[in-house]
Amino acid sequence: MPTKSLHIPTTDGHADAFAAFPDRGDQGEQGERHPGVLMYPDAFGIRPVLREMARELAGHGYYVLVPNPFYRHGPTPVVELPEYIGEDVRPALIGRLMPLIETHTDDRVLSDADAYLRFLTAQPEVAPGPVAVTGYCIGGLYALRTAAAHPGQVAALAEFHGPVVADGPDGLHGLLSRLTAEVHLGHAETDLTPEALDELNQALNAAGVDHTSEIYPGTVHGFTMSDTDAFSPTALRHHWNRLLPLLARTLTKG
Repeated sequence: MPTKSLHIPTTDGHADAFAAFPDRGDQGEQGERHPGVLMYPDAFGIRPVLREMARELAGHGYYVLVPNPFYRHGPTPVVELPEYIGEDVRPALIGRLMPLIETHTDDRVLSDADAYLRFLTAQPEVAPGPVAVTGYCIGGLYALRTAAAHPGQVAALAEFHGPVVADGPDGLHGLLSRLTAEVHLGHAETDLTPEALDELNQALNAAGVDHTSEIYPGTVHGFTMSDTDAFSPTALRHHWNRLLPLLARTLTKG
């Protein structure tokens, strides 16, 4: 599976990134182009598990771009990570990451999103037409804001164990009302109560969003990440069973 290490020009410098895309055996004739997918990592950032997930998705016929959202603080790894993130190290890591998350304002998210999408759609391996945006943990919020800021260009949005929040005068309804993408939200059982899920789905319905939004049973925050103690193999399979049909419905392959 071909991969690239990349640097994306932004208004504040260059974001380091990783891309995976089908090899010639998968794509048929040399030079064939593929739908683009912008994948936002969780707070722990680009690391082997994210590279593996990007390669898995690329194997289904997509060009997958994974940026480092916290590039202003340094290249990947912004924070040194152990091979396995268990409860013994998680609090200290989150403590080091929270200042980065807090300084990554909505303005920065949207400015970077413009740069990421511009870069993604300019790649020679990427087909013209709409793209998809996916995100995990805090990356799910970045994916949501990206899709809302680029209606028409983003045809699919998938967010897994991520927050669905919005500040400002418009609030959540204002954010959701700007979506034109088909949406899947996969929530952890520990992140959202059934009552909160009902309220969120009512907001999605009121905004006219074509969506599925569900709690994955028996899960905790971070359930897709196999290098953490939150990992659930069953939930990861369910994630792929939701994500792949969403992309197939919304993105046109050559």
